[in-house]
Amino acid sequence: IGTSSPSVSQEVAEVQCLIEKSGLTFHMHSAGTTIEGPWDKVLTLIGQAHTVLHDKGLVRVHSDIRVGSRTDKKETMESKVASVQRVLTKNK
Repeated sequence: IGTSSPSVSQEVAEVQCLIEKSGLTFHMHSAGTTIEGPWDKVLTLIGQAHTVLHDKGLVRVHSDIRVGSRTDKKETMESKVASVQRVLTKNK
């Protein structure tokens, strides 16, 4: 994010409010935010986040996007973590 300050917490908070209003499932963590939902809605939301920040006067905004999909079963971020936790518990 192109700001005059090394802190971007205000900008992150604004984007988090936008994500919350979207109704999509999300989880903010120290390295970013995981968002779950249909492709079109997630990509639209990312575009809206950029627009919100550009409208504030930020001339440069960068998003790192990691995308995963499955066709054999439905998974959520919680179910993926739970799967690893089951293995860890089993291996103790």
